[in-house]
Amino acid sequence: MAVKIEMEAEGNVLVVHLTDALKKEDYEKFVPAFERVIEEQGTLRILIKMEDFRGWKAGALWADIKVAFKHFSDIDRLAFVGEKRWQKGMSVFCKPFTAAKIRYFEPEEEDDALAWLKE
Repeated sequence: MAVKIEMEAEGNVLVVHLTDALKKEDYEKFVPAFERVIEEQGTLRILIKMEDFRGWKAGALWADIKVAFKHFSDIDRLAFVGEKRWQKGMSVFCKPFTAAKIRYFEPEEEDDALAWLKE
């Protein structure tokens, strides 16, 4: 699976690991787990770690947008940690789909991203 989630030990920070290319099937597995976390934790702060991430396959981007609209106000802060220029652009692309504060960080700034999420 190209997506894996885990809760940080402290606070309401959800870490989402993205690798490879996301498929619609990944969302079918990921979304129920994500929604359970929201139900249990309430509003979240999310760290999205993109390692060897190659984007979305057909149908997956639409699934992503639907999740974003459904949970528009369930995310307080969203930190992207990526390794490619186009991944930085995702932090701008996502702004209309969430009420969250969004920032992008380089891989060597992952600790800064976590600190920002926990502020």
